[in-house]
Amino acid sequence: MADSITSSYAGEFAGKYIAAALLSADTLDGGGITIRPNVKFKETMRTLSTNGLVKDAACDFSDASDVTIADRVLTPKELQVNLQLCKKDFHNQWEAEQMGYGAFDELPASFTDYLIGYVADKVAQKTEQMIWEGTGSTNEFSGLTTQIALDADLPAAQEIAGTSVTAANVIAELGSIVDAIPSSVYGKEDLYIYVSQNIARAYVRALGGFSSVTLQNVAAAENVGVAGIGANGVDNKGTMWYGMGQNLAFDGVKLFVCSGLADNTAMAAQKSNLFFGTGLLSDHNEVKVLDMSDLDASQNVRFVMRFTAGVQYGFASDIVTYGIANTAND
Repeated sequence: MADSITSSYAGEFAGKYIAAALLSADTLDGGGITIRPNVKFKETMRTLSTNGLVKDAACDFSDASDVTIADRVLTPKELQVNLQLCKKDFHNQWEAEQMGYGAFDELPASFTDYLIGYVADKVAQKTEQMIWEGTGSTNEFSGLTTQIALDADLPAAQEIAGTSVTAANVIAELGSIVDAIPSSVYGKEDLYIYVSQNIARAYVRALGGFSSVTLQNVAAAENVGVAGIGANGVDNKGTMWYGMGQNLAFDGVKLFVCSGLADNTAMAAQKSNLFFGTGLLSDHNEVKVLDMSDLDASQNVRFVMRFTAGVQYGFASDIVTYGIANTAND
């Protein structure tokens, strides 16, 4: 009797594969958000605020400050990936020799590894998109921009109307975000401006010195630049100054590039105010590659991945949004 493949990645290895899938999302992998693992169902985060905390000294005790305690609930959503493949489709492709020459084939080990890696990469991309833009509807959890757009606690002055960002206006637009950051948050070590890829590209180009001229006109406009950068850019290196992986900052505030953010959108917030929850290390995770031949006599192989994920923030009043219309504080 020929051997069959029933590769199960539940239990110990599930956490590793789910980690590869979820934590390789740009925002998570880059450490741009606080990760809360082992959230089996939901986690209630208490937020506390006071006013008029310091008072003149007196002999008697006097409770002279209001203390406001509120709850923010982080509820990861259960999600899954289900795929079915036929081993017959790989007879003449994908290293068919590894399947053997008998009538009872095994899925090539190399393809099993490839399949897990491929799905993990796709899950990471989808997770990155949902962290920021998830709608909360079927097949998605509710993302940070979706939640903040419905939150009346976001001060109207901290909702910046966006525009189509280019190298010519990106410095002014980023400046409007920094100007709206509350004084209590500005200067914090974990403060970031989370920006979309097109905003980051525009900023890099502006720092290269070509924010106001086209490449065809550079020779005729050698001293043209924006905000004093000059046509030769940072360190007089033009657009060659930037290499992938370099840290970007604006007015002393670190930029975090998020591929999950829609074009022309951004958010300023502390990392400690943004949360990603998952059952990453719990027994809710499951990754399996199952050969169905012993179960239904078919040549099918099924891939199953189950996990939980969700996001939440603490204080809306400490966040600045750009290009994200808020329907609750208009």
